[in-house]
Amino acid sequence: MTVQQPQAMIPTVLVYEGDPGFPPLVNMPVPHPVPQLDTQPFPTAIAEATPQPDGAGPGTEAFRYWVAADALSRAARTWGPLVPTGTQWHPTVGRALNAHLDAGIDLNAYYDRKGLWFFRRTVLGVTVAACESSEVVEHETGHAILDALRPQLFNAASAEAAALHEAFGDISALLSSLGLESLRIAVLAETQGDLELSSRVSRMAEQLGWAIRQGHPNAVDPDCLRNMANSFFYRDPVELPPTGPANTLSSEPHSFSRVFSGAFLKIVAGIFRQQDLQDQAGLARSAEIAGQLLVDAVVAAPVVSAYYAQVAGHMIAADQRRNGGKYGQSLRSAFIRHGILSLEAAASVTEPEVARRSAQIAEATPGGGDDEGLTAVTIQGAAYGVNLPLTLSAPAEERRFGIAGSDPAGGSLRPADPERVATSFLEDLFRQGRVHVPEEHRSAATFVDDRPSRLKTHEITRSTTGEGLALIRRCFD
Repeated sequence: MTVQQPQAMIPTVLVYEGDPGFPPLVNMPVPHPVPQLDTQPFPTAIAEATPQPDGAGPGTEAFRYWVAADALSRAARTWGPLVPTGTQWHPTVGRALNAHLDAGIDLNAYYDRKGLWFFRRTVLGVTVAACESSEVVEHETGHAILDALRPQLFNAASAEAAALHEAFGDISALLSSLGLESLRIAVLAETQGDLELSSRVSRMAEQLGWAIRQGHPNAVDPDCLRNMANSFFYRDPVELPPTGPANTLSSEPHSFSRVFSGAFLKIVAGIFRQQDLQDQAGLARSAEIAGQLLVDAVVAAPVVSAYYAQVAGHMIAADQRRNGGKYGQSLRSAFIRHGILSLEAAASVTEPEVARRSAQIAEATPGGGDDEGLTAVTIQGAAYGVNLPLTLSAPAEERRFGIAGSDPAGGSLRPADPERVATSFLEDLFRQGRVHVPEEHRSAATFVDDRPSRLKTHEITRSTTGEGLALIRRCFD
C-alpha cells in the first residue's frame, strides 16, 4: 500500500492587490506566494531588511515590505516578456532596481536613476505609506522600465515627453493589476464588461489621493489620484496653463498624462471587445496585446515635439506588423476620441505607409545614448534668473509619420518648433517651483521657489559639453 505524502505548503504573505483604499473604503489584504525579486530582465531589491513571511497585517513594516516586494515582482513579470531581448535597467541603476520604503515624510514617491524612493505621512490619524500601495510601486517601476527602453526621454525638455513618462507609469499599474486573475474577474464584474468605465484598476492611488485632498481639495480627483477613465482632449501643451485643478487639463506632466492614459484604457477595452472569449482570460490577452504595442511604439517613435502623435502612429504600425492590423480600428478610435491623432492623421497611417517606413522602424533599437535624438538649444539665462547661458535638450528627431494631434476647432494642429517646446517646458518648471538653482548660478533678479516642501525635479548645473549651464532632471515623482 502506497502512502500519499502531504503536499508541501507554499509560503505566503499578506498583501494589497491594488491600493489600500481610503477611509472608510479600505480594501482587505489577501495571501500571495512569497514574491521573488530577482526576476530577469528586471531584477529588483529592497533596501530594508527582509522580514519573515509571517502573515503580518496592515500598519506593520513587515506588511509594507511584502506589499512592495509583491508589486515590484509583478511589474517586472508584466514588462519582462514584452521588451526587446537585451533590455536592462539604465546603467546608473545597477544590476537591480533598489527600492527604499521609508525615505522621509511626504505624500510622494519618485524614481531618480538610482532607485525608487517612497515616502509617508500621517493624515487625520492615518499613516499613508506610498510603498503600501501596489499601484504606486508599479507606477514608479514603470518609470524605470521606460527609462530602460527610451533613456532619451529622461532629460528631454518637453512637456509631452515628460507626460508620456507619467502615463507609462499609470499604464504599468494598470497592466500589472490586470496580471492578477482575481482583479480581472473583479473589474469585469464591476464594469459589466465595459472596461472604459471607472473601476478599481482605472483609479490610481486612491489612498494617496485621499491624503492629498485633505490639504488641497482640488489638486486630485474626488476618489483617487488620477483616473484613466477620462475624456481629456489633446491640446498642444505649449498653449496650456502650467497648473490647474484636477478637473482641467494643464501642461503639468501628471495632468497632461491623462490624455494618453485615457486613450490607452480605451485601447484595452477595444481590443477586449474583439476577443472571442469575453472573460478574464480574454482580458488578460487584451492587456498583453496593448502592452506589447506600446513597448514597440516607444522603442521606435522619434522624440519630437508632437510626441504623443508619433507614439500613437507607431502603435498602429506595430499592430499592422504583429497582427495584420486586426486592432487598428480600436487604436484609431481611442486616439481620435482623445485628440492625440486628428481624423486626417489617423487615416494617413495606412498599411502602404507603414510598409514604406518599415525599414526605418525595424532599425529602431531600445536604449541608446541619453541625448540621442535630442538637440542642444542654448538660451539667455538672464530671462530665467540665472547668470549664464542655459542649454536645454530639445526634441529634434525627424518625424517618421507626418501626423499630429487634433485641433479642437477641427483639422490638425501644427506642431510647435523644438525651441519653443523646450523654452515653454522650462518656463512651466519655474512656474511650478520645480527647479533647483544653486546660489552661485543665480542672478540678482532670481525668482527661484525655495519652499523646502516643494520637491525639485530638475536642477541647473554646469554644462558638461561646453561653457555655461544646463538643465538636467533629478527624478520623476
